[in-house]
Amino acid sequence: MTAHFTWADWAAAALTMCFCLRAAASCAKPSLRTSPETEWGFERFVDIYKFPHSLKQSQHITVRAFPFPCVPPAVRESDSWRLLSSLPHYPRGRSELRILSLPIRHRLGPSSPHISLEEILAALCFDWLGRNVSAVTQKQSSKVLVIFLDWTTKMMNVLHGLMAFRRALKQAAVVGGVAVTTVFGLSQLIEYRRTQAQLARVAAEAELKVPFANELPSREAQLSALQDTPEFDVLIVGGGATGTGCALDAITRNLKTALVERSDFSSGTSSRSTKLIHGGVRYLQKAIMKLDYEQYMMVKEALHERANLLEIAPHLSGPLPIMLPVYKWWQLPYYWAGIKMYDVVAGIHCLKSSYLLSKSKALEYFPMLNKDKLVGAIVYYDGQHNDARMNLAIALSAARHGAAIANYTEVVHLLKTKNQQTGREKLCGARCRDVLTGKEFDVRAKCVINATGPFTDSLRQMDKQETAKICQPSAGVHIVMPGYYSPDNMGLLDPATSDGRVIFFLPWEKMTIAGTTDTPTDVTAHPTPGEDDINFILREVRNYLSPDVEVRRGDVLAAWSGIRPLVTDPSSKDTQSICRNHIVSVSDTGLITIAGGKWTTYRAMAEETIDAAVKFLHLPARPCRTVGLMLEGAKGWTPTLYIRLVQDYGMEEEVARHLTTAYGDKAFDVAKMARVTGQRWPIVGKRLVSEFPYIEAEVKPFLRLGSFRFHVLEVSRDLVVLSQVLYAIKEYACTAIDVLARRTRLGFLNVQAADEALPRIVQIMGKELNWSQEKRTEELEAAKMFLYHEMGYRSRAERLTTSSEINLNYQDVMRYKNRFHKFDKESKGFITTVDVQQVLASINVHIDENALHEILNEVDLNKNGQVEFNEFLRLMSAVKKGQVSDSRLAILLRSAEATLDTTKAVTVDRSGDHTIYKL
Repeated sequence: MTAHFTWADWAAAALTMCFCLRAAASCAKPSLRTSPETEWGFERFVDIYKFPHSLKQSQHITVRAFPFPCVPPAVRESDSWRLLSSLPHYPRGRSELRILSLPIRHRLGPSSPHISLEEILAALCFDWLGRNVSAVTQKQSSKVLVIFLDWTTKMMNVLHGLMAFRRALKQAAVVGGVAVTTVFGLSQLIEYRRTQAQLARVAAEAELKVPFANELPSREAQLSALQDTPEFDVLIVGGGATGTGCALDAITRNLKTALVERSDFSSGTSSRSTKLIHGGVRYLQKAIMKLDYEQYMMVKEALHERANLLEIAPHLSGPLPIMLPVYKWWQLPYYWAGIKMYDVVAGIHCLKSSYLLSKSKALEYFPMLNKDKLVGAIVYYDGQHNDARMNLAIALSAARHGAAIANYTEVVHLLKTKNQQTGREKLCGARCRDVLTGKEFDVRAKCVINATGPFTDSLRQMDKQETAKICQPSAGVHIVMPGYYSPDNMGLLDPATSDGRVIFFLPWEKMTIAGTTDTPTDVTAHPTPGEDDINFILREVRNYLSPDVEVRRGDVLAAWSGIRPLVTDPSSKDTQSICRNHIVSVSDTGLITIAGGKWTTYRAMAEETIDAAVKFLHLPARPCRTVGLMLEGAKGWTPTLYIRLVQDYGMEEEVARHLTTAYGDKAFDVAKMARVTGQRWPIVGKRLVSEFPYIEAEVKPFLRLGSFRFHVLEVSRDLVVLSQVLYAIKEYACTAIDVLARRTRLGFLNVQAADEALPRIVQIMGKELNWSQEKRTEELEAAKMFLYHEMGYRSRAERLTTSSEINLNYQDVMRYKNRFHKFDKESKGFITTVDVQQVLASINVHIDENALHEILNEVDLNKNGQVEFNEFLRLMSAVKKGQVSDSRLAILLRSAEATLDTTKAVTVDRSGDHTIYKL
């Protein structure tokens, strides 16, 4: 995926430009002066003789003139002849004219065979004009001499320009040859290194004695392995990117590896990132401005790891162009130089070369950009990925190689043994508890690795109570907005927000991600996005988008907060300095802690951690084998794999693309679980929502409500496929939250759609996992609380409160009053589900009472079972201001009013004799 020798092309182009400018300057030199005396043209020969240095250096034209022994009187009396005759004699007495490598030589003087002008002219005519003049009279000789010298004078002027052009061609050829040789050499070097890396990888795999399982062991089998294995080499605590990376690194070094995670894999910070795989442009800026070598090396390492991550999981990641708009002329060269330096530091790992855009081109690529005072833009490339599924792919890869991994398994306390001779304690494992069943058991291990991210201090203090805290958590909030806020294939970077932070505005999964913030926070397992942070991001986005684009609070479909595990180095004397990168420390008891870092460098962090473990255990040095090691689903993936799904299973193209990008070559396993649709096309994988690629083979495209059906194509956004839910269970999904948030990303894309999909997901999982009704209710409530608190659903629900202002003019109030009274026919001042049902029945629309209760409950602020007029006005005011953009009640009342006013039913779809109403 990486583009090669980009920096070499850039350097060669710069050199070529320099040489071309030099050649152009050479060609632009003023030509030799035109002689005012045209009768003989000797003046030109004098000029050539006076300035022979530039001509002699070229070795193409050399002119040496001597006085003729026999000269006509007319010539002898001219001023030009006097100038020519005053020139010094060369010892060999030779006149030479070389034009385009064709010599014309004539010797003059005592040593010359030509003793008269006639003979010289005859020779000149023979050599130059191609014909022999045997007899030339003295009268004719002067005329021939004039013709010859005038013609030669003009030719000399032309030849000077030709020589300059020839020199430029030679220089360009040399530079071009060097550039081509360099590019070709680098290309061959890269291919050689890649071939050697592949051969080394094949050799490493052949040398690797760890079995590779074609089938994933079940969670029960993994728990049994944790309990039955006498002793592991390493026990890793934490199932995020770093923890699972450590597990994969350790197991591929033939170390007996165990991993436990108290929640789900990627349930913490690893699933709540900006979804970027980047080296850090702002870190490079700091490195240059502050001459900070540590920052520079951090960027260089991250760029190397970026290339590796894009290579080992191409189905989950890819390059993304990011535009940096520039609104001041002086910033253009500043940012351009910085971005070019970013490319140079990446070297052969540069994804694609950055480039400049004019104002018109920038607006063409990003039409919603604010064009006022825009002078141009710079586009550079970074990586983007599906973070939660990437984390899961690492965990599943470790499991397939033989690591015993288990989610929902927490460490109760650490196990220690005391050395009888020294009296020092040493870790020998951990007491663990299955969170789902409550069963406790011991996991024995030679060393324990702490990879718990923001909870680093908790495990460190579990080891030693007096251990000082090193984690300084920082919260980063992101929001998700509809896809029309950004182009499908280009992001936006705000390099300097109003408070000096950086905001990204990126397309992801057909939606738009905006973030992030950076505020101190407390460590918690359930971080909540704050309304202030959401509004801050909206303000910054509003500054960079066109005034024609109304950035509305109601367009925030989801929001989340992730905790960055910033740390201070415990070995540093300056305990207040925050470590910019990661740290690996080993306690006296043998607890190895890996903390800090970022998503992009997870593999390098894991390698350094396992190196420390090998050193601590005094094991033979074993090289890391994770560079280039393909992750789950990547080995058989190709960009055109989705075509096979379309052809073999009769799936829609968009659905097939979605499955191959989420599961890689395992998409066929998911497709096998899908059921036929009963339609002509698609044969397999019926969509529940037309505008999204998620399919659900068992859930009908209509939810049955009583004896009628209520169409939810616009109310619902994303419902998951039955086969995906079943495959999620195979991927160790244990709760409905696991499916909503991490096996699929529905909870991160649209919380309302996730809330509507939740009952069916619980139903499917309950059937497959044999949940009791009590367990199903518990799962349903837990998932709702997750969406409410952690995914921004609370913010959506609280946009309309009893304290919400009513900001409507008189005409608006009267219009909404008329609409309200069409339902409140008895003028009670409020409407109930019965009122709405009666009006809908009059236009042949039928909705189940339970569904109506849910719709009215969104607006029933005082929760008394009815919607008062002031509550309705608050709703419509919020809709007008953009705070609420998807109220089902507002859509329902507006559509019903239009139907009543036209006295005809406006049908969207029909099934039998009943209207299927679209919300």
